[in-house]
Amino acid sequence: MLGVDVGLSEDVVLWKEFLRSLQERGRRDVKLETSDAHRGLKQAIAEVFVGSSGQRCRVHFMRNVEARVPWAAQPMVAAAVRTIFNQADHAAAQA
Repeated sequence: MLGVDVGLSEDVVLWKEFLRSLQERGRRDVKLETSDAHRGLKQAIAEVFVGSSGQRCRVHFMRNVEARVPWAAQPMVAAAVRTIFNQADHAAAQA
C-alpha cells in the first residue's frame, strides 16, 4: 500500500496533495497508474507525475458498461466484454 487519506471530495486539489505526499515519501518516476479515471485524479496525476500513462480499472470499466444495458442483459454483455480482456494481443482484442 502506498498511502491512505480521507477527503470530502475527489477534486484535483485533494488528489494533488495526496500524490505530493507520496512524492515526499520517495515515490518517483511513476510510469503507469490504474484508476477509475476520475477527472480530478487524472488531472492531478498529469500535473504531479508528469509523463506517466493511465489505464482504466477493469472493475470500474465493467460497472460502467453494465450500467448502460438493461438489467436482464447485463450477464450476457459482461461475458462478451470479458472476452476482450482474454485476448493474446491488441489486434485480437480489437477484432
